Amino acid sequence: MTVRPARRFDRAELLRLRRLLWPDSEEAEVDDVLERPDSLGVLLVAERPNGTLGGFAEIGLRGYAEGCTTSPVAYLEGIWVDPDVRRSGVGAALVREAERWAADRGLVELASDCDLQNIGSLGFHLGVGFEETQRVICFRRDLTRPLSGKPLSLPGRRADA
Repeated sequence: MTVRPARRFDRAELLRLRRLLWPDSEEAEVDDVLERPDSLGVLLVAERPNGTLGGFAEIGLRGYAEGCTTSPVAYLEGIWVDPDVRRSGVGAALVREAERWAADRGLVELASDCDLQNIGSLGFHLGVGFEETQRVICFRRDLTRPLSGKPLSLPGRRADA
C-alpha cells in the first residue's frame, strides 16, 4: 500500500471510507476536505495496488489540544482502515505520514482522541505511540427547556448535599 495525499479522483472511495467512520458524512464534506489548502490540514489515503483505497487519515490544525503544550497542534481528526487490511501496518503508515506532514510545518505535537468505549481505537493509538493525557465526559444542555428546579441525585452523593 502507498500512503499519499488525497486527490480529486479519490472522491468516491473517500466518501465510502468516511461513511464507515462517520456514518452521517456528506458528499459536500468530502468536497470541502479535498478543496482546502494544505496549510489547514491534509487528507491522507492508503492506496491499494489495484487503485482502491484501504484507509484514510484526516489531519487538521488546532490552536489547542488537551495535554499538549504547544500551539498550533497537528490533530488526527479521524483515521479509518478497512478491516481486511488492519494489523498490516496501514494505520501506522498513515500516522507516520501525518507526523511527517506536521514536522515539515515545524509542529512538534500530534494529538488525537477517541470515545471512552472505543477500546480498538484506544489500543491503536497506544500502539502507534500516542499517550493518554486525560479522560472526559461531555455534557449538553437544551436551553429551550427550563430548569426543573429539582436537585439531581448523583451516585454516592445526597441530593440535598
